[in-house]
Amino acid sequence: MNATHLGVAMAAAAIFAGGACAQNYPAKPVRIIVPLAPGGNVDIVARSLAQQLTDSMGQQIIVENRPGASSLVGTQLVAKAPPDGYTLLAVANTFAMVPSIITNPGYDPIKDFSAITLTCLVPQVLVVNPALPVKSIKELIALAKARPGQLTYATSGPGGTGHMVTELFSRQVGVKMLHVPYKGNAQAIIDVIGGQVMLMFDQVSTSDPYIKSGKLRPLAVSSLTRSPLFPDLPTIDEAGVKGFEDITFNGLVAPVGTPREILVRVNEEVGKVVRVPALRNRFIERGIELKASASPEEFTAYIKAEFDKKAKLARDAGIRLE
Repeated sequence: MNATHLGVAMAAAAIFAGGACAQNYPAKPVRIIVPLAPGGNVDIVARSLAQQLTDSMGQQIIVENRPGASSLVGTQLVAKAPPDGYTLLAVANTFAMVPSIITNPGYDPIKDFSAITLTCLVPQVLVVNPALPVKSIKELIALAKARPGQLTYATSGPGGTGHMVTELFSRQVGVKMLHVPYKGNAQAIIDVIGGQVMLMFDQVSTSDPYIKSGKLRPLAVSSLTRSPLFPDLPTIDEAGVKGFEDITFNGLVAPVGTPREILVRVNEEVGKVVRVPALRNRFIERGIELKASASPEEFTAYIKAEFDKKAKLARDAGIRLE
């Protein structure tokens, strides 16, 4: 057998082996790495899906938290894992956003990973301290223009989801506000409630109890459709900022090179799970919409669009972290 024939034979054997592995997948437990601390939406959604997938796929799906460095620790771990479908990564907005604002993130969301599926969407809500004399987006914009650079907004940290969405909002409506970054979302929201900071964008799921108790005043949600938690609350688009949308997403990806058959299998299984009425309703009560992509390719396009959008925003707003 000459070298050419040997190469063809080896390639064919590799394809056959990959197909056989995919056909028998999963043959052992699967790890989902959550690159964040336990307790947040990414962790809660991943654990709920893992429990359902364990039953439907016939193998244990294990969630493992690997937090640190803006999700870089867990993300880089999965990027270097074997592309065999047994190490997956739970991702959120930071996955597509961090490479736009950090000089050496150690991964490329498109080149180093194979997208599998969305798992949920969570709109954000613009909340203000009740003492701030505004009750609508229109009134907030008017006040911010009357006091340029004086209205303060809290975020969980520079370059985080709250920072990026507020920059997007500010640039779209033509106002300038003062950024007050924190080391996490919990203290940020407490200081908005206490009046040390005037406003912030927060996920509807975490602001919900404070809104219902009257400790925060909601102005609008960041999705193009209203939140089931607050059906009477307008979207920012409805409030006059046409086309405004910024939603927190969760999803699953695998190391690049993972056989497409495996990606499709997991995509289809997640698609079945997110349609389970009891599970869907439980998350809707938290303001979280469970949602799967129609295909891995659809989620690939979604991640790329998010990356391009955040990269442009980071350039325009001069957001860069070392």
